[in-house]
Amino acid sequence: MKKTQAMKKIAAFLGVALVTTVAMAESEPIQLSLTPDIALYDRSTMINGLTLSIWGENQQNGLALGIINGSFGQSAGLSVGVINYAENYKGVQGGLINFTEKNCGGWQGGPLFGLLLSVVNYTGGTMEGFQCGLVNYAGTLTGLQFGVVNYAEIADSGVQIGVLNIMPQNECFTRLPDELAPAMILVNWRF
Repeated sequence: MKKTQAMKKIAAFLGVALVTTVAMAESEPIQLSLTPDIALYDRSTMINGLTLSIWGENQQNGLALGIINGSFGQSAGLSVGVINYAENYKGVQGGLINFTEKNCGGWQGGPLFGLLLSVVNYTGGTMEGFQCGLVNYAGTLTGLQFGVVNYAEIADSGVQIGVLNIMPQNECFTRLPDELAPAMILVNWRF
């Protein structure tokens, strides 16, 4: 009986060790890539650490430095490049073009090298945070947009500051002070 219990414990330990090893094998601390297909690790590898690339495309938690930084799934950290794109992202996307297909929490803006404005910031789902660019788009805005043209299809709670600020769901001056108008110059909001 004692041998059976010991065997069960050993089998359980080996099972946990195997699962842990497989999980660890799917995550790496560094990625170097010229393109997604010419890289240390393939696209399916999670990078928990540093990505240096001409064009990289991995799910990541950490720092991504490159010309084009791509990620999928739920990624987080700091992406600095010319173009940043992601499925879902939490953290900072610092590039001339920042694109998040679904949800973004944090900041989308220009590269951290002196220029704070992006050319385009796009979040197709919910943007919770701050967008700073010439053109900013959010499917749903909870936060602040600062730019020349700001557009929020839906605003849960948001402020836009720029030359042209558009929140189509707002009614024209009928719900002050909670919302302003569908389109305004200089500032628009909805709370």
